[in-house]
Amino acid sequence: MRLLLTALALLPLAACGQGNEAPANTTAPQFAAASISLPTDEPTLPAGPAGELLTNSCTACHSPDFLMAQPPLKPETWKAEVTKMRSVYHASIAPSDDEKIVAALVDLQKQPRP
Repeated sequence: MRLLLTALALLPLAACGQGNEAPANTTAPQFAAASISLPTDEPTLPAGPAGELLTNSCTACHSPDFLMAQPPLKPETWKAEVTKMRSVYHASIAPSDDEKIVAALVDLQKQPRP
């Protein structure tokens, strides 16, 4: 009886090994060269000394679009951000440029959003 139960239990397993196997793909994949056009990242910083200062001080790590998309912040908050970029992230920002960078960031908030 035990042998019969074991055989009946193994019968579904034996049936699992049989089935419809997919035919092997005999054709090699075809590859072709393609070219694509990527969108350009147009700088959105304003022209002039303030835009040039932000480009030189900030865009090594931040895109112009990122700078333009920042929420309105008070000058004290921008000052803390500039200090953090220098002290924590080792940005090569001269402390003598802090006031000008803060003023440029505050003025940037007045520009139309992208």
